[in-house]
Amino acid sequence: MTTTPGNSVLLLRWWVLPVALLALTSQQTSSPAATPEETIAGASRRVVKLYGAGGVRGLEAYQTGVLVSPAGHIVTVLSTVLDSDAIDCVLDDGRRYPATLLGADPRRELAVLSIAGDDLPAFTLPEPVAEGLQVARVPSGTRVFALSNLFGVAVGDERVSAQHGVIATTVPLEARRGAHEAPYKGDVYILDCTTSNPGSAGGALVDWRGRLVGMLGKELRATATGVWLNYALPIDEVARGYRDVLAAQGGAPAGAADLPGETSLPFDTARLGAILVPDLLDKTPPFVESVREGSAAASAGLRPDDLLVAVNGRAVASRGAVQQVLGLLAEGDPLRFTVIREGGIVECSLGPKPAAARKP
Repeated sequence: MTTTPGNSVLLLRWWVLPVALLALTSQQTSSPAATPEETIAGASRRVVKLYGAGGVRGLEAYQTGVLVSPAGHIVTVLSTVLDSDAIDCVLDDGRRYPATLLGADPRRELAVLSIAGDDLPAFTLPEPVAEGLQVARVPSGTRVFALSNLFGVAVGDERVSAQHGVIATTVPLEARRGAHEAPYKGDVYILDCTTSNPGSAGGALVDWRGRLVGMLGKELRATATGVWLNYALPIDEVARGYRDVLAAQGGAPAGAADLPGETSLPFDTARLGAILVPDLLDKTPPFVESVREGSAAASAGLRPDDLLVAVNGRAVASRGAVQQVLGLLAEGDPLRFTVIREGGIVECSLGPKPAAARKP
């Protein structure tokens, strides 16, 4: 028995599923479609368990992901769990794969991973719509299942936990984690079931037919009230973030290495006028220590204490990762840094990449 953060609600995995099935029994009589048991089983095969960095209080080393491509693409939340050289992915049937971080969308706090699978069970994301058209959202009152590895109780071929709930409303996200505001300000689904649990982030929100309608968000508190939020990112936002990440990678195929440093020479950010903090640890976060006056970094508005989280849309978690990603870019390619500043996301355009330094 475990208490959820900031709530007095008690959650036992062993009764979450039976209660969900009981609650839906009367709702399925008018439809000849799949039973709740079949819906949960089918959707759960497309949900994976992820393990990486963490392991201390408040920084769990596990979370959940959703397969969105038969070739092995996974969408999940961008978190410290992914700040690891080895990300372990376990499928519903117990198969285990090493996962590669393809990239991230810092504004939506969404990450895309890749595993070297083939013909994997996966959800189908909605096709992009023409600019200016309104995307139909799931209406309030829709009954849903939240599928995730909450509290990390599922291991190996054990199925992720299922919670039954209802979409209470759709509102713009106004939330914080600690003292920092969440960077995403778009709409989210507010749920009436408790999904603000360790390990739930990145899980699947499906309707009673098993269709993916959203991705469970991080543990966040409402800015106005301080209560824990149970919410999900709508599927159209998930699809946009996923496609933005792939576009930034040039449509990188599944299994492609995200930082093939052996094929490129690292590029020092000091040549752009941005001095990063020294490597004090194996993976020192890429904080900006100082900015040279008159440099490309200064013209772009980069400031000391900015934390680099992406270079041209590719997630970076260390000084070395920044240098390797810059090294992969061709001379003259436009450079764009995404940084976290005072809890918000800021985009900085540094112009074209300068030519390689000539040897004397």
